[in-house]
Amino acid sequence: MVDTDKNVLFEKMGGRSAVEQATRAFYQLIYDDPWLKQFFDGIPRAHIESQQNDFMQTALGGPNRYSGKTPPSAHQHILITQDVYDAREAHLKAAFKECNTSALMVEQWLKVDATFHGRVVKKSKDECVMRYSTEGIRDFPKP
Repeated sequence: MVDTDKNVLFEKMGGRSAVEQATRAFYQLIYDDPWLKQFFDGIPRAHIESQQNDFMQTALGGPNRYSGKTPPSAHQHILITQDVYDAREAHLKAAFKECNTSALMVEQWLKVDATFHGRVVKKSKDECVMRYSTEGIRDFPKP
């Protein structure tokens, strides 16, 4: 498949506006969640949403606007357990439903997420790597 074909498929899924709508709804749910919002403390929501929009646009076959880190390196300092991952995924699926996201976009988005599962989910803090000496590992017990 050539890049033009990917972009046509991306547009058939709803394009950038569908990604932005799902991302906005998703992060509203995350920032409303007493547990998961702690992982984003001190990080401007607009920045997180912009990064997610650009990343998913590229991953879903749209124009490449992403210049950030790969998910494993961006999350190396966060203890993302299977419970955290599952809670996040539940919010993502709820956002898709709320936004009436196309079935094709949902399928492709979840495939992208699944490719990173084994590289972002960790069993203990020992698997985390601090990004900066002044920043600790982000780990919050489930309330």
